Amino acid sequence: MIEIRNLEKSFILHNQGAAVIPVMAGAHLDVAAGECVALTGASGAGKSTLMRMIYGNYLANGGSIKVGDVDVARAEPREILTLRREVLGYVSQFLRVVPRVPTLTVVAEPLLALGTPVDEAEARAKDLLAQLNIPERLWSLSPTTFSGGEQQRVNIARGFAHRYPALLLDEPTASLDAKNREVVLSLIEDAKAGGAAIIGIFHDEAARDRVCDRVVDVTGFTPVRAA
Repeated sequence: MIEIRNLEKSFILHNQGAAVIPVMAGAHLDVAAGECVALTGASGAGKSTLMRMIYGNYLANGGSIKVGDVDVARAEPREILTLRREVLGYVSQFLRVVPRVPTLTVVAEPLLALGTPVDEAEARAKDLLAQLNIPERLWSLSPTTFSGGEQQRVNIARGFAHRYPALLLDEPTASLDAKNREVVLSLIEDAKAGGAAIIGIFHDEAARDRVCDRVVDVTGFTPVRAA
C-alpha cells in the first residue's frame, strides 16, 4: 500500500549562504495493508521529515513515494489533495481548524468532503467523540476553545472519522490518560483489522509494542555528512 524507494531529502539554508543540509538518502520502506510500522531514531534523525514527505508537505529531492497508485514525489497538487481526501489520513499532534466551526462538524468534515450524507457523517463523529470522552455539551462549540488534551482527542476523532486505506500517526497517545490511551489503541487496532497501512511515531513503547508489527530505525536513512 505504501512503497518508498531511494528517497532523498535535503534542506537549503538560505540565511546561511545557501548551505545544503542532506537529511535523507536511499530510504526504502514498504508497508502492507493491515500493517503498522513504527519509525524510531534519535531526535533529528528524520522521522517527522519522512512523514511530511509521505503526506506531501515536504517535496522529495529524489526517489519515489507510492501510496496506492499515486507517487507523492511526482504528483500534482490536485492529485495530492485527492489522495488526502480519499486515501491518506494524518493524525498530527496539533489541531488546526477554522475558528467558530462546531466540534461535531470538525470531526465529520472528512466524511462530508467525500459526499457522505450529513446524518451518517455526524453519527460517526458522535460515536468517536463519545468514545474519546469529549462531553456532549462541547460538541456544538469550537474546539479552539478547548484544553490541549481535549483538542488532541478531537484531532484523533477527526483522523479516524473516514476509514482511510493509509494512515500517518504522529504520537497519537502522547499526553493521554490511561482511559483515552486505550481508546486510541483500539482505534488503531480496528483500522489495521480493516486493512489500513499505518506508519507512526510512538515514543510510548508499550503502545508501540501493542499495535506495531515492525520497527524501522530511520537513522539508517540518514546520509553521512562531511565534517
